[in-house]
Amino acid sequence: MIISSLGRHGLQALLAAFLMVVSVFVTAAITPTTRLSEILGPVDLEGAVPKSFGKWQLDPHQFTAMVNPQQEALLGKLYSQTLSRTYVDDRGRRVMLSIAYGEDQRDSMQVHKPEICYPAQGFMILKKSSEGIPIAGSDLQVTRLETVLAERRYEPVTYWTVLASEVSVGGTAKKLEEMKYGLRGVIPDGLIFRVSTIGRDTEAGFKTQDEFLRELLSSMAPEARKRIAGI
Repeated sequence: MIISSLGRHGLQALLAAFLMVVSVFVTAAITPTTRLSEILGPVDLEGAVPKSFGKWQLDPHQFTAMVNPQQEALLGKLYSQTLSRTYVDDRGRRVMLSIAYGEDQRDSMQVHKPEICYPAQGFMILKKSSEGIPIAGSDLQVTRLETVLAERRYEPVTYWTVLASEVSVGGTAKKLEEMKYGLRGVIPDGLIFRVSTIGRDTEAGFKTQDEFLRELLSSMAPEARKRIAGI
């Protein structure tokens, strides 16, 4: 009697309401609520990255201008921790390091890459490439950028991104990894690690960066290296 009294339009409205309620419960059930950083503990950038190692130490002058990935307000929103340092070796070569770590790496909160932030600050990207650097028995996949500011400041850049302790190449692979954690109710963390040098000879700059990275990552505790470089 109740069903017949509703009529066709009433049944459609009732079905639509029922599906909406079901959708709410299903969405709530599959929406990640636990941060991976709560399971593994957050990355301690300050403690994980040594201030001196091998032939490298912190530059006491720190006079080389750093390129920040975002404005300060956006940094605070996207990242839980940031670390910016300049190192100098026994030959006077300088390497600028910048790491930004976020406890939530879903789409709306994911790290911003240098391809976005460098042009936003006036740099031109002359060339982009990808390659592997043999480090600590692994092949670290990195992205290389050759950038220039006002045809005066040439700054070769090497960077990588990590999603949940694995180097992420972005695109579909990153989405699949996010979905894998999402189905387990977990929000993955992640970071972007960037080094750069200043000089017109980009080949020499990348060689210096590779030397720096090998010594830095080899000096880290294995657990910290895994979280920061995925190797």
